[in-house]
Amino acid sequence: MLYRIATLTGRTDDPRLAGQSILRELMALFRADSGSLALLNPDSGLLETEAAQQPGGSPGCDPFALRLGQGVTGWVALHARPLLVPDVSIEPRYIAAHPGVRCEMAVPLLAGEGSALGVIDLEANRPRAFTADDLNRMTCLVDEASHVLRRLWEWRHSREKSAQLQTLVDLGHSLVTRLEENDLLATLTRSGRALFNARLCTIHLHAPAQRTVRLAAFAAENSQPPEAMPILDQPVPLDDALLAPVVHFQRVMEFQNLDGPAYNDASDLPHDHSICSLLAAPILIDGASSGVLAVFTSGHHRFNNDERRLLAALASIASVALQNARLYARVFQSEETLCKNETLTTLGLLAAELAHEIRNPLTVVKLLHGTLGADFPESDPRRRDLQIITEKLGQLEVIVSRVLSFAKAPAVLRSHWPLDEIIGDTLLLVRAKLAQSGVRLHCPSPGAQLVVDVNKGQLQQVLLNVLLNAVQAMPQGGDLTLGWTATGGEDAGGVQIDISDTGGGIPASIRDHIFESFLSGSTGGTGLGLSIAKRIMHAHHGDIVLAATGQTGTTMRLTLPLVKN
Repeated sequence: MLYRIATLTGRTDDPRLAGQSILRELMALFRADSGSLALLNPDSGLLETEAAQQPGGSPGCDPFALRLGQGVTGWVALHARPLLVPDVSIEPRYIAAHPGVRCEMAVPLLAGEGSALGVIDLEANRPRAFTADDLNRMTCLVDEASHVLRRLWEWRHSREKSAQLQTLVDLGHSLVTRLEENDLLATLTRSGRALFNARLCTIHLHAPAQRTVRLAAFAAENSQPPEAMPILDQPVPLDDALLAPVVHFQRVMEFQNLDGPAYNDASDLPHDHSICSLLAAPILIDGASSGVLAVFTSGHHRFNNDERRLLAALASIASVALQNARLYARVFQSEETLCKNETLTTLGLLAAELAHEIRNPLTVVKLLHGTLGADFPESDPRRRDLQIITEKLGQLEVIVSRVLSFAKAPAVLRSHWPLDEIIGDTLLLVRAKLAQSGVRLHCPSPGAQLVVDVNKGQLQQVLLNVLLNAVQAMPQGGDLTLGWTATGGEDAGGVQIDISDTGGGIPASIRDHIFESFLSGSTGGTGLGLSIAKRIMHAHHGDIVLAATGQTGTTMRLTLPLVKN
């Protein structure tokens, strides 16, 4: 019998099958009518039936669970000592599992530290069927059975850990190519659910500035989300989140009895009654909590140290992969910006080259035109034509000179100008356009004279660009308001200029990019006006921003430093 029990490790690698074989061998040796092998469940703390033989030799029985100390089997598990009951009818600790049982003996399966892993129990339908010698022999056999079962459990545990390690390695390799954040998070949750055979695996991202957590990805059993799953991208205040301690303390934490009333107020907890236990690990990037990786189990489960370490390792992989994906996103964004800058540089060089090539023939035409000496009487219409040709040649020369000057990037020539004078001259240039478009102008004067140190022409260029954009936003006419006020005191502060229209607003899709080059919200636009305006304002130590926009209109805000008195 000892030999057959000891060699079970060479005949099977399944602890359940080995337990059934051991129970059959013991029942045959001691001519028992029924028997069971019960193991201690670390999650519930109950003795639960692992293998059983019913009266008549048929295998299996209804699930049976006992608390430690309850019944003969529970007493043996609690005290880790064998017990013989010659006649159960006079034993107060006996709890009947089958009718007709009269004698029982039970021996603990020891863990090696004096504690019981479970109990093997034999029953007979006649009193005093088992003797003290039988109990001693059974104790010897069960001791060997304990060694066999422990080796099989360790072997199964080692295989599971090997499979988990292989999964982690494969996951690490696959995540190298995951550069899109949503795809990365979905892969992590699927792998987490598979590693723990969990009901649900989630990743919540933490926004420190807003003090919120947001469900970014989840993977559920059978690819179906649980009922009342939190909505993706809906932020939850950190103070209302169950996962807040994981974010604050930055360590793996376990939560039990999630189906109880204590967790009803947790806004980030799925309302799925099959979920009872949760293990969560922080996702740390540069020492800060960037999110939480969580696994939920069906039924109550106490997570052991190996499971805690496994989830921590998976969270570490998630941290590296997430940081890698975000760095790649920044690289791609920088590359896009460099491409735009290269385009701008190319256009600038091309414009300078064209201006240079145009200037030479233009100089020749202007000189020849001046030496013609053509003079017509006042009544001759050709006299007016000649004046127009002279003016246009001068305008062309100014345009070419401006392009060449811009290419040389000279220092901005500034001087002190009253702001109301600059704004007044600018409004004179667009007054006809406003009347033609049916736009009513409102320009209240602030009263006090404000002086700025600017290049008048460049500041007028910015104002014209914003004013014309506002007119285009009101094709059916409307109200245009231009107002300015001092901020921080006239002696050392600045000035704020607000230009507001009553148009339909800027589309949400381009609001964050309106100051980028080649982005235009109107048909026929070049997409350069606001980007040039931004550069001019920065060169004057000021700025231009989108203050407000919506269906009732848009407000652009310019800021400049004032000249100290």
